[in-house]
Amino acid sequence: MHQYGVRDVEKLLRLPRSTIRALIAAGMVSPARGPRNAWLFSFQDLIVLRTAQALVAGKVPHRRISRSVKELRRHLPDFMPLSGLSICAVGERVVVKQGGSRWQAESGQYLLAFDGNPADGSLSVIERNGAASALDSFERGIALESQDAEAALLAYERAVAAHPALVDAHINMGRLLHETGHLAKAERAYRNAIKACGADPVLLYNLGVLLDDMKRKEEAMEVYKAALRGDPSMADCHYNLALLCEQLKKPKDAIRHMAQYRRLMGTTSG
Repeated sequence: MHQYGVRDVEKLLRLPRSTIRALIAAGMVSPARGPRNAWLFSFQDLIVLRTAQALVAGKVPHRRISRSVKELRRHLPDFMPLSGLSICAVGERVVVKQGGSRWQAESGQYLLAFDGNPADGSLSVIERNGAASALDSFERGIALESQDAEAALLAYERAVAAHPALVDAHINMGRLLHETGHLAKAERAYRNAIKACGADPVLLYNLGVLLDDMKRKEEAMEVYKAALRGDPSMADCHYNLALLCEQLKKPKDAIRHMAQYRRLMGTTSG
């Protein structure tokens, strides 16, 4: 069933729209079309998008990504809660974490419980109860955002306390603090997240947006540049950086980043 719109994908998977378009253009998913020709994604599409993005970040060859995604589709159930399933790229393997089980997508081989950074392939054994508690709190935070921002923030705080390397919870907490006007707290949240999780491009991008809103233009520029070093395909980051460069009287850099933005949008439009 195709029931997730682009905004749902952005929120659930923390993928920028430019990355979603790029993965569609690369043939990783084929979403249906809904009212006004809007993309609609199935549950399996969400899993594939998340997996493909992690493998791209891990510099896995495109042919290997396609094969892994094809095999992953065969093993996935038709539907289950997103909180019950997560994906890691470990080297060139796709590893699925489903409840208390861990299995390799291409072979179906079960693995020990672990957590890791898809970008660098690092692994660490984790306590299953702590990880489950963190994921439960994270999903609760998502559900509460539209109803009770304070309760959602508390849920994200519990998720981070239970599993400090859960980058998604850090990102959502910082974004929500920003949206509710707690700018200094949002900055502390992002900087603590970077210490705990490393230089995640989405963390850095969100921090750049925050610093930009705080009128700290030079700092925002450096953070945007750091985000692009981690993921040069972030079209929105190029766009924001182009505007900043224009404001800071750096016309050549502004032209370069706007050209990159247009190139990425042009190659990913569908």
